[in-house]
Amino acid sequence: MMQPSIMLLLLLLPLLFSAPSTSTARDFDFFYFVLQWPGSFCDTKKSCCYPATGKPTADFSIHGLWPNYADGSYPSNCDRKTPYDSSQIADLTESLRSQWPSLACSGGGESTFWKHEWEKHGTCSESVLDQHAYFGAALRLRNRINLLQSLQDAGIKPDGGSYSLTDISSAIRNGTGFEPKLECNADEGGNQQLYQVSVCVDAKGERLIECPVSTTSNCPSRVEFPPF
Repeated sequence: MMQPSIMLLLLLLPLLFSAPSTSTARDFDFFYFVLQWPGSFCDTKKSCCYPATGKPTADFSIHGLWPNYADGSYPSNCDRKTPYDSSQIADLTESLRSQWPSLACSGGGESTFWKHEWEKHGTCSESVLDQHAYFGAALRLRNRINLLQSLQDAGIKPDGGSYSLTDISSAIRNGTGFEPKLECNADEGGNQQLYQVSVCVDAKGERLIECPVSTTSNCPSRVEFPPF
């Protein structure tokens, strides 16, 4: 007579092999909307390469719209069955080139950048945003947020000067109404510079919210704001 443990295994095998090969994220809690300063991206040992359309505007550009959980973790690469399809965002391409350019020198250009962002982050938001809606939401948020103007209104300009991190944070909060998360990187000389600004967005990708997680920065108390 077959042992119960073996019988149970035989019953479970069809279920195991029929399980989907891709992971599906549980419902996320909010988005990070991440904007980067091109001057800081380029002003590093790695440097940068301009897209085929030429040097982007000297303004903050989109890095991504990233689903996150309130416990500080995040999902990624959630569904290989919905790969990036450029034809789905053909009507957004011109705006994406302006607001979401690629400065990487690794080849592939903007399409590779958008493909990476959709497949790593966008596929984890499919419960509320399909591919077109995902990129459209990011563009609408970018048009609503003018970080550079908020900083310049506070006398903080991309002139290579050193500025207080507290002043930078306060200027962005005054401009957006919400506390930002700031990220720095190092220039060729090792000096810390303002690189990325993240603001939190509700799980529908529509409105800014206070971040449900810590906005602790990796920046020192004073940072450079390089030109581009």
